[in-house]
Amino acid sequence: MELAQLEYMRQRLRGWGGNLSRQAGGRVGVQGGGIGGRGPGETKLETDRRRITTRMAKLRRDLEHMQTSRVTKRAERVRRQIPAVAIAGYTNAGKSSLLNRLTGAGVLVEDALFATLDPTTRRTTTTDGRVYTLSDTVGFVRHLPHQLVEAFRSTLEEVADADLVVHVVDGSNSDPEGQIAAVREVFGEIGATHVPELIVVNKSDAADPLVVARLLSREPHAVVASARTGDGIDGVLAAIEADLPRPSVEVNALVPYGRGDLVSKVHEHGEVLSLEHTGEGTRVSALVNAGLAGELAPYAVTSTR
Repeated sequence: MELAQLEYMRQRLRGWGGNLSRQAGGRVGVQGGGIGGRGPGETKLETDRRRITTRMAKLRRDLEHMQTSRVTKRAERVRRQIPAVAIAGYTNAGKSSLLNRLTGAGVLVEDALFATLDPTTRRTTTTDGRVYTLSDTVGFVRHLPHQLVEAFRSTLEEVADADLVVHVVDGSNSDPEGQIAAVREVFGEIGATHVPELIVVNKSDAADPLVVARLLSREPHAVVASARTGDGIDGVLAAIEADLPRPSVEVNALVPYGRGDLVSKVHEHGEVLSLEHTGEGTRVSALVNAGLAGELAPYAVTSTR
């Protein structure tokens, strides 16, 4: 997000400030710069700092509003018990490209730090029709300063609140293990170490097969793919589906035809075990979440299985 980038720039301006002030002060006989005067370089530096500080204050106000909106959306997702998957990883690992492949989201793909600064969330379904969400997140770097972690925090909440994190690793990088460690360090800072993790070794088309084999031996819960070519994407989808939380409440109901919305919810959020259209309504046996089981309770019947 822009706030993180401005924080990054402000830190660098502080570093440059010492050199500029040493160059600008104490010059006599130079137009516009008497003893103790400030040269044009330092004046511009102060202007840049002020503009950045003003912009950051506005972004923080906007962020508070966005955070409220995210909380509302998250509460709705939790109420409906829709599983959430967060795509995370080191910068340039190919997270946005992977999301494009998995959902056709058309997310910005750029080879640069801060390219993805707001979470991009897409709704998708498993092969058996269950709905879940996929969210792209900002790329991490080694030793991410604490100030940047704080600035990223609203974005990184997508990871901490997820049911599964898809940790994308650049298999063609010279030190993929180091990148994995750096990302997991940030997971620890944002309280996301409890979230189940699926490693996706990306860029298999450009990776050394020996490096890929090494990663698979060290990371037992991992799959290999190439977001660029599409190779292995089916395996990624299958692994995600296998790791999603599954509905656990078994129901047997005779749903009146006038409540077709409930049957649709069963298809969307549950696992249909059997379904039969009768003269009285739709007889359905399924595994659903607790909330949907409550909605179906008035139509419960004894199972004949």
